[in-house]
Amino acid sequence: PRGSKALRRSAKRMDPKALRIGLSVNIKRSDGRVHGAVITGIDTEKQYVSVEWFESGETKGKEVDFDQVYHLNTELFTKPVLRSNSRKTIATPSKAQPRPSQLRAVENVVSSSKLPPKAVAAIAPRARPNAQDVPPPLPPSRGGVGRSRSELPLPRAVAHPPPPLAVPKQPSPPLDVPKNPSPPLAVAKEPKEKVPGPKSRKSNVVKEIEKLKKNREERRAKQAEQVKIRNVEYDPTNPNWEFQQKIREFRAKLDLRPLIGDEPVSYSRICVCVRKRPLNRKEQQRKEIDVITVPDRSGIQVHEPKVKVDLTKYLDNQTFRFDYSFDENIMNEVVYRYTAQPLVHTIFERGMATCFAYGQTGSGKTHTMGGEFSGKEQDAARGIYAFAAADVFRLNSLPENESKGLDISASFFEIYSGKVYDLLNRKRKLRILEDAKQQVQVVGLSEEPVSCVDDVLQLIQIGNVCRTSGTTSANQHSSRSHAVFQIIARKRMSGRLYGKFSLIDLAGNERGADTATADRQTRMEGAEINRSLLALKECIRALGRKGAHLPFRGSKLTQVLKDSFVGDNSRTCMIAMISPGLNSCEHTLNTLRYADRVKELRPNQGGPAALPPGGPDPLHLNPLEEIPPPPGENDLQYLHRSLSLEDGVEMDRSAELLTFHEAISNLLESEDLVVEEHRALVQETEQLLEEDKKLLEYVDDVDHDMEEYVKSLEDIVEQKLQLFAKFKDRLREHRQRLLEEETASKNVVKRLPSAR
Repeated sequence: PRGSKALRRSAKRMDPKALRIGLSVNIKRSDGRVHGAVITGIDTEKQYVSVEWFESGETKGKEVDFDQVYHLNTELFTKPVLRSNSRKTIATPSKAQPRPSQLRAVENVVSSSKLPPKAVAAIAPRARPNAQDVPPPLPPSRGGVGRSRSELPLPRAVAHPPPPLAVPKQPSPPLDVPKNPSPPLAVAKEPKEKVPGPKSRKSNVVKEIEKLKKNREERRAKQAEQVKIRNVEYDPTNPNWEFQQKIREFRAKLDLRPLIGDEPVSYSRICVCVRKRPLNRKEQQRKEIDVITVPDRSGIQVHEPKVKVDLTKYLDNQTFRFDYSFDENIMNEVVYRYTAQPLVHTIFERGMATCFAYGQTGSGKTHTMGGEFSGKEQDAARGIYAFAAADVFRLNSLPENESKGLDISASFFEIYSGKVYDLLNRKRKLRILEDAKQQVQVVGLSEEPVSCVDDVLQLIQIGNVCRTSGTTSANQHSSRSHAVFQIIARKRMSGRLYGKFSLIDLAGNERGADTATADRQTRMEGAEINRSLLALKECIRALGRKGAHLPFRGSKLTQVLKDSFVGDNSRTCMIAMISPGLNSCEHTLNTLRYADRVKELRPNQGGPAALPPGGPDPLHLNPLEEIPPPPGENDLQYLHRSLSLEDGVEMDRSAELLTFHEAISNLLESEDLVVEEHRALVQETEQLLEEDKKLLEYVDDVDHDMEEYVKSLEDIVEQKLQLFAKFKDRLREHRQRLLEEETASKNVVKRLPSAR
């Protein structure tokens, strides 16, 4: 129709100056609803406005073109120029100008009144309108006569538009005509001056607009800051950059005060420390992130990355507390000062001292104990072995110790798969026996006299060449044996043992997947390592509980070190090594949990002074202290009962592990018997072979007795048959042990997914 086309032409010619930011207008939604909104932006080039409104607790917005704004808000663009005394509005032609007489009348009223400048400035523009204030001409009607804006028909969608918001009127001040009126032009320039008046109260619409504006500005500032941080920290080559950023934000809130080496040393009977190594070159090339934080001298925090069901990434921050915590910037000298050095004087007091290095393969055990590496070259003079030897020789030269007449010697052996080998005697196999006084003796172990640090370093170098290593999922060159280096002090005249300092580089603690799914040899290695670590933990804990059961027969390692866990003058230190990389997070948590069970300090306790030496933690009281081992229970059963009661392992899985370890023990014992009987069989066979040779010489003689020859030969054959039959039974029994181990290992593998 011709009328709607006229409306569209009027909207196109609509003056954009009639719109302003903060103006309330009606808009139409896509579902046909019409409601109010506030203009927040105007684009005159594209002919649209941006509006926002508050709905259902949220701020919403959209863009509306000028045409729709005009159709739904025609009352905003209809400006009546003059009203008569009657209620009817008189339409004024578009080009009509006010009469001169009307202008003079308005100027006379303004000049003769005492209106404030602000009110005068509001009246003056209406008295003399500019050309731009005159509304545009309306489209002609069918009869050719222009119609006023109030006479235009409304669109169908808005037949009854909502009334405009009512603004409360402020009372105008009374008029007071001044004696000397100023010219009207001067009055129009005075609105710049501020005149004090009654304080106007903001309407709810204005408050809502300001609230929307403030929220929008804060939201945009926050988004801009996030984009800025994202652009700085975003690394497209690192898939874990989000976790890295979360860790940095977490560390920024901490007051980091790590140990630097000048703090005093605290002495205790059991000392448990943790050392963090830096990221190595391979980890840096793989873009691994550091998930370990050392906030102070005794705390360790692990930031374990996790993902929720809705794929939201978050950190599981776990805190541990130990006697000392060393970050990646601490050198070996500082680690030795707080760990092994306080134990050296024990051997000159008729005591036994033990220092363990425990952790994942590749976490820095050999670096700490043997010496720092520069590339592939190891500086053995900067390890705990060399530092301890230097202090032993220094203390032995003191006057109070020279009078004791002590000789210093050293031994170096390894425990591999339940067997003991002498590393200073071409890896000769040794036997572990108990004498009549129930003292454990390593039969055939060689002791080399040493008089200086160079002698000790030479022995260590010889032993490291012979040490057993293998490939695991954690390291290509993993130490699969426990290396025990002992510095021994004996009386010069009698040769009796006076004191001993044992430095142990433990084998890498591997997950069950590395030991339970491989071949039998690797399974046996892993089983022996895990069993020895479990027995070692319980023996160290028994050291701090007077009268507690000492399960030293649970493994060869604890059996050899029995004298280090008994007596009132025995002291132990454990250094747990951890790797900071993301891929090693599971290994690191296993290491920290193991070390935490040894001495169990709560997260809010601070170092060695917080827990008396040997004092149990009431939150981690060992239930075995109240339940003595029942009669007939061996040490291996005792260890697995402690594993199920204290560490929270399922009873079914603990029973399967016990069966597996018992199968390994039976297999090792059976292997020893087979080897011994085989060696005896060879010796007896050699003797029978000599008798065979003599019998052949006898039968070659002319005067031999044939009956005597046959009888002697029957005796030799009968002896051989008995020997081989007995050995065959032993082999059949050993084969049965192999089948039992195979079956037990398969049951353990099936239970691995439910393991902690």
